[in-house]
Amino acid sequence: MSGLRTAAWRKSSYSDGGMDNCVEVADGYPGVLPVRDSKRPAGPAIVFPAGGWARFVSEVRAGRL
Repeated sequence: MSGLRTAAWRKSSYSDGGMDNCVEVADGYPGVLPVRDSKRPAGPAIVFPAGGWARFVSEVRAGRL
């Protein structure tokens, strides 16, 4: 996906806030959510369909994952 090098990344509110367990997300990409490991900002990002990310978060919140 083009444009991720200049994306405005933020720590996900779903991260635990710890220095070693943070996920960063980039907003502004309609229909998808880019996600990366905050410890490796130059590393790869995974791009999830927005609906898939929402289902994943819902499952985590419900304690099923």
